[in-house]
Amino acid sequence: MTSRDFESSRVAFDRHLAHTSSEPIGIVVDRASGPWVFATDGTRYLDLISGIGVANIGHTHAEVVDTVARQNARHHHVMVYGEYVQEEQALYAAELAAVLPSGFDSIFFVNSGTEGIEGALKLARKATGRSGFVAFEGGYHGDTLGALSVGGIEKYRAPFEPLLQPVALLPFGDVNALDAINESVAAVVVEPVQGEAGVRVPRSDFLPALEKRCRHVGALLIADEVMTGFGRTGRLFAVQRWDVVPDIIVLAKALGGGYPLGALAASSSLLRAFTENPPLSHVTTFGGHPVSCAAGRASLRVILRDRLAERADEVGVRFRERLVDAFRDLSTVREVRGLGLLIGIEFEDATITRRFVERCREHGLLLGWTLAHDRIIRLCPPLNTPEEMLDEAAATMKGVLAQEL
Repeated sequence: MTSRDFESSRVAFDRHLAHTSSEPIGIVVDRASGPWVFATDGTRYLDLISGIGVANIGHTHAEVVDTVARQNARHHHVMVYGEYVQEEQALYAAELAAVLPSGFDSIFFVNSGTEGIEGALKLARKATGRSGFVAFEGGYHGDTLGALSVGGIEKYRAPFEPLLQPVALLPFGDVNALDAINESVAAVVVEPVQGEAGVRVPRSDFLPALEKRCRHVGALLIADEVMTGFGRTGRLFAVQRWDVVPDIIVLAKALGGGYPLGALAASSSLLRAFTENPPLSHVTTFGGHPVSCAAGRASLRVILRDRLAERADEVGVRFRERLVDAFRDLSTVREVRGLGLLIGIEFEDATITRRFVERCREHGLLLGWTLAHDRIIRLCPPLNTPEEMLDEAAATMKGVLAQEL
């Protein structure tokens, strides 16, 4: 593209693209590769948020690019998902079933994590004949009305109420609160680690106790692994850290290898509820798009071959230690926490948090805060980011806080 093309795209962005905040960051992207995003002005940014948890193997990975090119030459969309046999869809479903917990032998592809949650809620109601849901304070599951109804961030719920009912919100991580789950509940929706709430890791007994309670009352357990899946927390799927086996797992973000893709995974006996009484009781036009599935297959191969979940576990520990050491004498930082390469940094002051993100961007680091809190920074770099780059990032963050704020 020429400089005039880039100028035109910025004008079009300002005038015609619906913005999601009053002050968009406005980086004009030229290209992205590995852990880097390159702007048209020549600035290179280390992407420590992976497009919000999407680029687990980095941007434009060569194996994904090659695989997508081959699929592009074969076919794009040809038919509503689930009717024609499309190689990339079918093989990706089989490969996912092989690495998911035992019993997850069926995959329903959709377009996004939000759509996966919507499908999971519908499946739970149809399969159980019950209407109620339980979710957790601070949880985030998407922005459509159903997904928002089981979200636990009040300031994002309030403008759109009344929402889907009945939904009970319980305190996250509180084992004693789980007795509120009873025989009226179709499903309980939980993030194994709450991302938007500030990378909140539950105590070790919480998820096993939640699974036990669901089994006791016959409620389905839905694990929202949209952010935590595909090695992010140091296991391929976060529930594996606690040996918990839910009934439904919702996937997205890294699932598509950089392309739009979501899924709900369950047993074939459970997902059969969508094929009967009536048939086609849940469908999607573009879910499981063959190009997205091709990209996702390639990405999963890289994650497994390069043992990126194990690497995230090991490198994540060291990265968190370096961050703790970097901020040790700085009163502006309250805590560094996380699992694997999903890390939260909690600050004392919201104004300093915002300035910190802005100053880091000026020094070539892309960071992100969370929806629920204006004092928490979330880091989720590509799982294959060279460790020396993470060391440099920690040093840069220390310098920004110590010298500029």
